Amino acid sequence: MAKILIAEDEASIRRVLKNILTEEDSRFEIFEAKDGEEAIRIIESEKLDTVLCDIKMPKKDGVEVLNFVREQAIDLPIIMISGHGDIDTAVETMKMGAFDYISKPPDLNRLLNTIRIALSHNDLHRQNKTLRKKVSKKFTMIGESDAIEQIKTIIKKVAPTDARVLITGQNGTGKELVANWLHEQSDRDKKPFVEVNCAAIPSELIESELFGHVKGAFTSANKDRAGKFEAADGGTLFLDEIGDMSLKAQAKVLRALQEHKIQRVGSDKDIKVDVRVITATNKNLKEEIEAAHFREDLYHRLAVILIDVPALKDRKSDIPLLVDYFLTTISKEQGVKTKTVSQKALKILTNHDWPGNIRELRNVIERLMILGKQEIDEEDMRLYF
Repeated sequence: MAKILIAEDEASIRRVLKNILTEEDSRFEIFEAKDGEEAIRIIESEKLDTVLCDIKMPKKDGVEVLNFVREQAIDLPIIMISGHGDIDTAVETMKMGAFDYISKPPDLNRLLNTIRIALSHNDLHRQNKTLRKKVSKKFTMIGESDAIEQIKTIIKKVAPTDARVLITGQNGTGKELVANWLHEQSDRDKKPFVEVNCAAIPSELIESELFGHVKGAFTSANKDRAGKFEAADGGTLFLDEIGDMSLKAQAKVLRALQEHKIQRVGSDKDIKVDVRVITATNKNLKEEIEAAHFREDLYHRLAVILIDVPALKDRKSDIPLLVDYFLTTISKEQGVKTKTVSQKALKILTNHDWPGNIRELRNVIERLMILGKQEIDEEDMRLYF
């Protein structure tokens, strides 16, 4: 059942529009608002499918209602209703994000056709969101231990905000997974997620990688190049192994966070960027600060929210779940029938300390999937683990 709001100050027009829509489809649930303030209250309280909104209304007009919907990032097609003298304003509302506009008195066929298209658009948009959630299951955090449940709770609270997050933990624990989860559950999920491994880039190149450069900035700079901050504009920049970043680059990152603008290497022109920065490290940054290897002011900028990802040996109750997950995932990736693990083999896997954490566990399961018997047993464990 589609929920449609008619926001119109003239009761007679509201009545006509309601009759037209209910005659078209008796399943439509119609809401009415006589002014902009009432319209906003209904939009906040009901999960609507579309809105017919008059431009001129008391208290708050249609433009203010449209602005509210866009500022709150509500996925809702707004169809503006314009009088003869409001056509220019109606066209402007289209530029602001209105779905369409209809002139008074409304043409019956155009009205119904526009409503149908708006509802179809909304259905398609919701299907796409559902699909994105299904696709993003590759970043699902597997586990039911207290530590993992606590991380899931923090992500749920923090993801919708723009708060910066510092993720700590040993190599292979899943810090990148946490960063991806934060992005995919945020309002920036339609924008890029850009990852930079600070440990993998030579110190003399890290600034160019992050901020870009202009032609002639250094010997091999034969053309202008945008950096990762620009690539992530509107989205999320994940700086992995931030503890390995040079002090010079740290200073520039600090400026970018403070002023929301960067300069390409070799240029003095400021470029505005809107980026949420998430960082991760396997180092103890407080110790790095004491050793003068990391800036304390940058640390406080980055560590608004701290998430520490536990080592696998500290969440052994999750190992059976992870084993099942990797068996299924690797089976699909390799295009082979999935295998089972005997209880004795599972006990061996659970009792291991896993110095390489989840990354090591996955590699072992993949090896056993390829080389082991249909039911992986103790003998397979001795041979391949």
